[in-house]
Amino acid sequence: MDAPEPVTAEELRSVDPAVLEALLGALRTALSQQGEQRLFRSGKLPGLFAQRVGPAATAAALALRHGLLQITRRETRGKIITEWVRATPAAVSFVHQHDSPQAILQQWKQAVELTQAGIPAFLVQFRQELTALVDRVEARAHALLEHLQQLSRRLDAALRRCELDRTVLGEPVRRLIPWAADALEYLDQRAITTAVPCLLPELFAAMVPRHPSLDIPTFHQGLIQLDELRLIRLLPHEPVDAPEFALLHQGHLLYAVQR
Repeated sequence: MDAPEPVTAEELRSVDPAVLEALLGALRTALSQQGEQRLFRSGKLPGLFAQRVGPAATAAALALRHGLLQITRRETRGKIITEWVRATPAAVSFVHQHDSPQAILQQWKQAVELTQAGIPAFLVQFRQELTALVDRVEARAHALLEHLQQLSRRLDAALRRCELDRTVLGEPVRRLIPWAADALEYLDQRAITTAVPCLLPELFAAMVPRHPSLDIPTFHQGLIQLDELRLIRLLPHEPVDAPEFALLHQGHLLYAVQR
């Protein structure tokens, strides 16, 4: 099977905004949870995309065609086929690209305008409908403030990423661990999209295309050195699905990493 090609800027310009929003929402959900997930929702069972038609279906096809999601298995029951997927390293870069400071500032501006224009109208309407509607006002205001807080956290993370001085590695470290800068960049991009620690197999898979000669023992040794330099934190994690990537260090079995 041919390798998936990245989404081009020209293709993105032609994508319906509803499709792009569905795609980004599904990728953020996939990256925030570890393990495989249903591609489509089925009744009360959750899925990354709400339905098999419309913008959600188009977004799902786009994610699979360009390798942002990878099918891990299929279940067939009668005429119904359920597909299970997991996010790929390409999904981290894609979501990070659309979480640039400019994109987030635009969302921030829209959210602020919604707040300024909407809340007074809500108050007038709900005063006329008496106490029974107060709970609805508070619920909507709370959801909006939570949305603004999430945008603020993403904006702070994106701006910190823009200001990152990669010279912190120093030339000796760059020579000793040639893939260190790429690993730190990937972890920084990933941290903007999800707070879930990165599992070692995922980080290794993200490094191999740029560093084909990298093997697991060299990968482990470099991680230990970066941890000792306090550039990353190695963490335990259960379950260990790929034991060959588990790292035994100072009496601890480590299987995840975080900036």
